[in-house]
Amino acid sequence: MASAVFVLDLKGKPLIARDYRGDIPMSAIDNFMPLLQKREEEEGTASPVITDAGITYLHLRESDIYSKTEDCTDAFKEYFKTLEEESIRDNFVIIYELLDEMMDYGVPQITETKILKEYITQESHVLEIQPRPPSAVTDAVSWRSEGIEYRKNEVFLDVVESINMLVNSKGNVLSSEILGTIKMKVYLSGMPELRLGLNDKVMFESTGRTPRGKTVEMEDIRFHQCVRLSRFEDDRTISFIPPDGEFELMNYRLNTQIKPLIWCDSVVETHSGRIEYMIKAKAQFKHRSIANDVEILVPVPDDADCPRFK
Repeated sequence: MASAVFVLDLKGKPLIARDYRGDIPMSAIDNFMPLLQKREEEEGTASPVITDAGITYLHLRESDIYSKTEDCTDAFKEYFKTLEEESIRDNFVIIYELLDEMMDYGVPQITETKILKEYITQESHVLEIQPRPPSAVTDAVSWRSEGIEYRKNEVFLDVVESINMLVNSKGNVLSSEILGTIKMKVYLSGMPELRLGLNDKVMFESTGRTPRGKTVEMEDIRFHQCVRLSRFEDDRTISFIPPDGEFELMNYRLNTQIKPLIWCDSVVETHSGRIEYMIKAKAQFKHRSIANDVEILVPVPDDADCPRFK
């Protein structure tokens, strides 16, 4: 639940202001930028969630503006492609229309842009006469329209993972984590219900079952609104009626110890008037896997004269 949504420029001046509950003073907006700068000076970087004087600020920076959540910015991009201060000013009418449809008294309602674009349309900077909202808006499944038909039913699923790792100068791994996203493309007729099971450690422990392979312990899980959260809490099954087309089903984090996919060793030798670097790279993944577009950066001082690589 949000009391208000504001879109600010880099100086902290509101470009868009939508007050849903009337319990946030305007002085809170004036205090946001000084508070943000103070946190950046003290901590080096500011958390996206800041609490001060009983007010919790959730902020996201996109180009030269600050907004509340990723859902808002994603919807704005669907309408005007680039999200900048100028595009916000040019399209403020449609932005207020979107905020009114996406939030009801501060409670998120409709965030699926495919459904929003069915009845909120705009060309240039003039809002067109609005057609009747599709039935999906008032249905329990607000992210999918009825009557979808395909000659061939298909489902595509991709798991995209990235690694964050901190290594000290002696080559010891201090911390490591995997950030993952499950992306889907769904081309199914009607209102299909899909179920997805994962090698979830919590699920096997709660049911007393013995896993066939390795299990993972997921943290910071974030689902698309189509997932039935009550079902997941009961038996860890991901049950959902998917949106039509492409969407992100879930995001997660694995706090696990891993070794670097590519390990680099460097030997530095100093000679008269020159320095030689010997860089050795070693792949540490399975033979059947292939790494494409690998780049190894060798930093040299700004005053280096004619660095040569061979």
